[in-house]
Amino acid sequence: MARPVPLLRSDFSHIVALDTRWSDNDLYGHVNNVQYYSYMDSVVNRYLITEGGLDIHTGKSIGLVVDSGCSYFAPVAFPDVLEAGLRVLTLGKSSVRYQVAIFQKGGDAAVAQGHFVHVFVDRESRQSCPIPSRLRESLEKLAVLAE
Repeated sequence: MARPVPLLRSDFSHIVALDTRWSDNDLYGHVNNVQYYSYMDSVVNRYLITEGGLDIHTGKSIGLVVDSGCSYFAPVAFPDVLEAGLRVLTLGKSSVRYQVAIFQKGGDAAVAQGHFVHVFVDRESRQSCPIPSRLRESLEKLAVLAE
């Protein structure tokens, strides 16, 4: 299997700041791999809430993660300041595949990058449902052509 190539900041139109926390470091002195999943989840959900109007507390539909993965290229450690790029690779009727890259503040190449897939479901029945229109419109703004 070929190793992924780090994405570049210029591959993303949506970039947000991320702060590392003391508790993100592990015994080896760098941010532990599991924290990157938390970063990705936070970046995506912040966008869904602020730009897409997702109501995480009482909304009719919610997004469930059904697939995720991450590749690591360079270590970072607290108190590094990071930035994340977010884009949408695939947007279906009820699902979306995001790609998130983590950069050191001002850095050009990703120190880590990953993906995850949300399937939107009815909050009560947990049956798949169409992505709400306002949310879909916000996701379309991040969509990129297939690579």
